[in-house]
Amino acid sequence: MSVVVNEPVPRPGILDIAAYVPGKEHAPGVARVFKLSSNETPLGPSPKAREALKQAVDHLEIYPDGQATELREAIAAVHGLNPANILCGNGSDELLGLLCHVYLGAGDEGIITEHGFLVYKIQIMGACATPVIVKEKDATVDVDAILAAVTEKTKIVFLANPANPTGTYVPVTEIRRLQAALPKNVVLVLDAAYAEYVRRNDYEAGLELVSNSRNVVMTRTFSKVYGLAALRIGWMYAPAAIIDALNRVRGPFNMNAPAIAAGAAAVRDQAFIEKAVEYNNLWLDKLSHALEAIGLKVTPSVTNFLLIHFPDTDGKRAEDADAFLTSRGYILRAVRGYGFPNALRMSVGTEEANRGVVETLGEFMGRNP
Repeated sequence: MSVVVNEPVPRPGILDIAAYVPGKEHAPGVARVFKLSSNETPLGPSPKAREALKQAVDHLEIYPDGQATELREAIAAVHGLNPANILCGNGSDELLGLLCHVYLGAGDEGIITEHGFLVYKIQIMGACATPVIVKEKDATVDVDAILAAVTEKTKIVFLANPANPTGTYVPVTEIRRLQAALPKNVVLVLDAAYAEYVRRNDYEAGLELVSNSRNVVMTRTFSKVYGLAALRIGWMYAPAAIIDALNRVRGPFNMNAPAIAAGAAAVRDQAFIEKAVEYNNLWLDKLSHALEAIGLKVTPSVTNFLLIHFPDTDGKRAEDADAFLTSRGYILRAVRGYGFPNALRMSVGTEEANRGVVETLGEFMGRNP
């Protein structure tokens, strides 16, 4: 006997996906709020990007360039790349989704790490594939654990470098070792959303590896150091065959014209980006020392955020600190969903916000900052 269904039903597996939950933005009853939960830059975007945006809104009746040519050429010029190997998207999230849509299907596996970006798992499951979660070592991606998890079903490996929410990174020698050992039909996705912040001699975002490989993709974003999170701009550097495959299924006008114009102006203003990185690194160091001085453990970070660990003591745990901070108007990111039930992630903010968090946490811990 056939079963009568009275409404559309999603295909199997879709309702098993836990929807992504962004960091909170509001502190009810608090007059002034400092949002430090989404790793946004306190410096905002380049003035040149603001001006380009203003000019773009005078022509909103015109469809955008479906190839995002201006933006791709600006990125290529700054990084010394071939524009043909660049694909731009509605945030890097869209590009991650396209990769899963094109290279995964039922019966396939995608490898992610235990503290990796939650969107990876969502997109893998959305493509009817199975996410395989491997352990990290000291909150850092473990290349050997990834390789041990590879099977004939593996079609894609997602690796955030630097990682979110830990702020740790994998040296380029380890990334190259991973790529060399992976089967050639497996796509290695290097998510370098925070690459601009890293100042380490043994780090590479992945540009050279992509240039010399046929199965490596690097994604980047304008939502962090470029200060254009509201415009949703991401880009990918990949081999020609992968770019061709994704172009066949992406939306024909997946980027809006203001985003293309502002992004192109922003990437050309590298002097502004250097100032933003200098500011961030100054406060990253200050915050790490100040937080450790009041008795908190901080995972060493090369990004624009810190993972702060709290004592396993009644009244002093992360959820208690989160409530205490929120009551004072400081919003940090709870990271229980990332495997850190007793930690909070703090974005580097303005000087006022940074000092305020340290002082508030000092009061919470009963220690003078």
